Amino acid sequence: MANKGPSYGLSREVQSKIDKKYDPELEERLVQWIISQCGDSIGNPQPGKLGFQQWLKDGCVLCELINSLNKDSKPVKKIQSSVMAFKQMEQISQFLVAAERYGITKSDAFQTVDLWEGKDLAAVQMMLMSLGSLAVTKSDGCYRGDPSWFHKKSQENKREFSEDQLKEGQSVIGLQMGTNKGASQAGMTGYGQTRQIFNNK
Repeated sequence: MANKGPSYGLSREVQSKIDKKYDPELEERLVQWIISQCGDSIGNPQPGKLGFQQWLKDGCVLCELINSLNKDSKPVKKIQSSVMAFKQMEQISQFLVAAERYGITKSDAFQTVDLWEGKDLAAVQMMLMSLGSLAVTKSDGCYRGDPSWFHKKSQENKREFSEDQLKEGQSVIGLQMGTNKGASQAGMTGYGQTRQIFNNK
């Protein structure tokens, strides 16, 4: 894979906007959670965006994280540190697939290059935030760390109605549709005719 030189013009402007979305405070919270979740063995990153990227880049920490959130089975069977680019990207992909099975939506997921090439580390942060929120919401005993670090996701409130209740609802006219109470056609004339006005004296 060829190294990319600096970007210029519009692409530089776009990259600059993406870089501004990165949140150093959020980085601290995510690092704290990932270490609480996986244990001290995963090490500690250098502070700053580059340190955060280097820590996650080979996919090992991410795979450890998703494995720690699953109680019965480990979605990523083999986690192996490698200096080879394709092996690192493969592990990031394994994490993304496992995270999707865990409940992360495609719109919340980042692309492998967002992390590996450092194209959009803000997207990596947002996905890890969603993963933390999902873990807190599941309340299955796998989440480790302070629950206040993440917001609980809203959950489905499913309601069941009996056949009788459904039939009853069909006969009700919703008020947003208006009402025809007290309406009549008194005083109406045929189409195109002038209205007769009577003077009662």
